[in-house]
Amino acid sequence: MFWPMTAIALGFLGIAVLGVLAIRVFVEAQRLGRQVADTTRKINRAAEDLERAAVDLAGAGETLR
Repeated sequence: MFWPMTAIALGFLGIAVLGVLAIRVFVEAQRLGRQVADTTRKINRAAEDLERAAVDLAGAGETLR
């Protein structure tokens, strides 16, 4: 009777460990998603700044002609 109880306890422990790891993966995936979204916003903002600078530079070039 000892070995079946040990097997059940180890099985439960294994499932509990997998549950904890799944929660950690989920939390890290959410954190990565937030970082990707933040980086995307920064890249879009930089692209808009670059576009405005290019327009201003083109306008300055037109005044030199």
